[in-house]
This record gives sequence, C-alpha cells and structure tokens, in this order.
Amino acid sequence: MPKVTAVRLRLAGNNGYYDPEEYNIHIGDKVIVETDRGEEVGEVTIPVVEVSDEKIKEPLKKIERLCTKEDLSQYAENKRLEAEAYAICKDKIKHHGLDMKLIRADYTFDRRKLTFYFSAEGRVDFRALVKDLAQEFRTRIELRQIGVRDETRILGGLGVCGRPLCCRTFLTDFSPVSIKMAKEQNLSLNPTKISGVCGRLMCCLNNEEEAYEYLNRQMPRRGDLAVTATGEQGTVYNVNILRQKVAVLFEKNDVKEVKEFDVGDLTCTPKKYRKQEEARLAEEKAKRDEEAAAAAWEQAKQEEKQPKPESRENRENHDSHENHENHRNDHRNNGHGGNNRGRRNGGYNKNRRNNDHRNGGHKGEGGHDRSVKNGGYSSGYTHTNKDSNGTD
Repeated sequence: MPKVTAVRLRLAGNNGYYDPEEYNIHIGDKVIVETDRGEEVGEVTIPVVEVSDEKIKEPLKKIERLCTKEDLSQYAENKRLEAEAYAICKDKIKHHGLDMKLIRADYTFDRRKLTFYFSAEGRVDFRALVKDLAQEFRTRIELRQIGVRDETRILGGLGVCGRPLCCRTFLTDFSPVSIKMAKEQNLSLNPTKISGVCGRLMCCLNNEEEAYEYLNRQMPRRGDLAVTATGEQGTVYNVNILRQKVAVLFEKNDVKEVKEFDVGDLTCTPKKYRKQEEARLAEEKAKRDEEAAAAAWEQAKQEEKQPKPESRENRENHDSHENHENHRNDHRNNGHGGNNRGRRNGGYNKNRRNNDHRNGGHKGEGGHDRSVKNGGYSSGYTHTNKDSNGTD
C-alpha cells in the first residue's frame, strides 16, 4: 500500500497530501514541496501512514526534500521581503485611491511570484496598481480578493472563549453555518452573542451540531402539549437539551405552576396538532368517566341484592333492646308489671279485685288479713270463712 503524509503549506493554510518517498519524516518537520504556484515551504502535520489505493483519488505529488539550513535561511529572508512588499503595496493603494484593505503579502520559496491578499466590499479595478507593483518588484504579481473569514484566518486573534481562533489553529476549511444551528442549540439569537471576530456566525456552532441534532429528536418544542403519566395536561414552557429535562406549565383555576420532568416521563404533541389531541384526550376521559359510573352503578346494584352485614353499633343496639324486653318480661312474671301490676300466679291485680267486688265482695273478715278463695287477694296471712251455720 502507498504511503501518505500531510503538509500544511503556510500558516492557517489547508493540508495537502504528498508522497514522502524514502524520507524519515516527523510531525513539525519543514519540507520543500511542489505546488501550482511553484516550490514552497510546508510543515508536516500528519505522520507517514499507509492507505489503500481506493482512498487515493489522484496521483500524489512528491516531497522534494527536507529543509536544509540554507533553505531555512532563505525562508526567513522571504519573510523579511514580504514585510517590505506589504508596506510598499499599501502606499501604492493609497496613491491610487482604491477602496481595498491589504491583508498580506506572500512570496513563493523561489521568489518567482508575489501574491497580495486584500478584502473589499465590492469589485475593485486594480489594473494600474498591478503595473506599478510589477515595475517595483520585477517579478510576477498576483492580487487575490478574499472574504472576511479568510481575512480573520490570516490575521488571527482570540475568540469569545478566550482561546485562539479555531480557523487559525486547526480548521482546514470553512463549513456552512446557519442560524438554524443556533436555534437547535437553544442559544440566544442576538447577533452580538453568536457572531465571531469576523462578524459572521461562529464556526464552533458547527462543532456540536451533530450531537444537538441527535438530542433534539426526543425533545418537544415550546408551546407543545405535554401529558404526564398521571394524565395531567400542560404546555411545554422550556427545555434543557443537554440534561434532557422539560419544564411544563400547568394552569388550574387561574393558578399557574411550572414543574420539571424527564422527557421520557411525558407524552408530547406538536403545537399544530394540539387541538386535535386535546379533543381526543377529552373524549377518552369522558368515556372513562362513563365506564366508571356504569361500573359503580352495577356494584351498587349487586350490593343491594346481598344481605348487608350487621354493624357492631346496630348489633349492640339490638342486644340492648333484647335485654330490655327480657327485663320487662321478668318483671311481669314476678308481679311488677307497671300500672296493671298483675301477678299471673296469684299476684296483685286491681282488675281482678274489682271483678271480685262485683261478684260478691269480700267473703271474709279480718281487715287486711283476708284470703279470697275465688280470685280474692291476700296480704300475707289466711282467714277462715264461715257459712251461716257457723261451720268451716
């Protein structure tokens, strides 16, 4: 399998893949490579690796050689000449009155070409400027207009996080960034908070986009209908994507309450289908209430058919009533039966006394000590009745 290594041609430049030949190359080594612009000095960013032929789309260019001391000295001299060329070009731009901002001057390693990078809001006619620069430097001149992102990438700086800019350190190309990414990550849409040094949306919004897309698949949106496990209905008030938490707003009797739930404990319906879902839930609730009422009626009907078990209080009242009746019957049997006070077995009875008087009165004498043979009354002793002949 062929061997491949990656080389970055200039600071904040893209990586190019080359054939290392037989050189013993390590990360950070300076090498001379052949490019479309000519020979240039680059820095190795990836160690030598073996790859399959299928992954190589075009023939690889070869690394010319490792940089020698003379090469490094010439490279340093080129940097000095680039600074002088930058100052001269800036004066020429001012002299011609062109509305353009010079960013950088860049020599090739063999100094056969000098490139000037600039930015401008619109199109600039710099033909006269190119003629003056060619006469000044006696080499091939190229002016290249770049965007604000490439400008920031070349100049460098610190981001809002306090670290060097991503495009200056490790990004090799610019991926598209949209405002949708900020919305999915639940960020403030204030341009000053989500824009980078270049004035465009921050490139780091794209770093976590894939993770947020995965997490947002299970999360509802604000305003959606949320139903808890107990059947309570509320409105999604806020979401925490990283913690997978949902704040739900409940309204009962003009009282508002916000509770937080795990997203797995809720059944959510999008806002546009909320009315249909609320109608369906109301219908299901009415059906459940109707079934519960029917079941309660059937249970009550069954309970009416079955004998009711006597409660302890009723049983005690019943026993007390029976004891009272038995007590009254005992009094009647003993001759203490109330106002009639009859003695069924020879006891005192006013009615019987009155009947005896109507049937002949008292047959004996002796005041209170009298005994009646046929229905009379006795006060505790006997008295012998005599007939008209004086015999017993």
